[in-house]
Amino acid sequence: MDSNILVLSSGLQSSIQDLGRKSFRCFGVPISGAMDKYSAILANKLLNNDEGLPVLEMTCSGSNLFFEDETFIVITGANLSPELNGEPIELNLVHKVKSGDVLNFGKLVFGSRTYLGVKGGFLTETKLNSRSFYSGITKKDKIEKGDRLQITAYNPEFHASASKLKVKKLHFTTKKLEVTKGPEFNRLTKRHRLILFKREFTIDALNDRMGYQIKNKFPSIENSEIITSIVIPGTVQLTPSGKLIIMMRDCPTTGGYPRVLQLTDIAINQLAQKRTGDTFKFELESSFNFLSRLVYRFKD
Repeated sequence: MDSNILVLSSGLQSSIQDLGRKSFRCFGVPISGAMDKYSAILANKLLNNDEGLPVLEMTCSGSNLFFEDETFIVITGANLSPELNGEPIELNLVHKVKSGDVLNFGKLVFGSRTYLGVKGGFLTETKLNSRSFYSGITKKDKIEKGDRLQITAYNPEFHASASKLKVKKLHFTTKKLEVTKGPEFNRLTKRHRLILFKREFTIDALNDRMGYQIKNKFPSIENSEIITSIVIPGTVQLTPSGKLIIMMRDCPTTGGYPRVLQLTDIAINQLAQKRTGDTFKFELESSFNFLSRLVYRFKD
């Protein structure tokens, strides 16, 4: 018999996300996946799941969920004041839920994106080796009221840890986003570079899973067009009108504007926890941090 969660209300842009679709960009398929991979992986790790299992991502407002079957859950990322059967529950801690329990969310306290992990993960449809929702690839791009989200059957042998992990608030509050130089960085003049690393930038209302636009006007540059080239999550593009756009997890695979900077994956996670009106500065990644990332990527 299937185990399910009934969606009583969906919240804003709530969707199932794992770590994304790998090896399909050559066909024009975006990577997708959790906007804040750090928080998504943390949810799975606390449940002793594989880190790549799908979680429910909720943005700024949470879903109202009815559990038809027993399971274990954990909530990470932004604090949306979660309650189980009307009683507040803690973030970053495994909770057992019973058949008939209701999970709901309230006021946003900090951050932007919240993640709900369940023991064994969600069992929504798999497309191109991923369960991440994306319009045109999966049947849905977000959950809706009345949906039944299938989950892994309850395992009575699983013993949840009572340990609570403390996540650094800096992940949500940092004003500095680490970047490396983009392929067209050398087109910037000394004045452009000074502005880029000294100015505090504000997130525009036009921000979503595809990209974040920056409100501040940036001076235009000569040769402001390029032959359509590769962009990836974290690529910072500069349009001819002086608009900075930061590509996010659902970004297209190519773009035609100069790629002046590239956010580190940590910085993408941190930006995913910011919302309209929040401010930040770009900070060039140190050589030490860059080499540390390379070592981590290629270690056995």
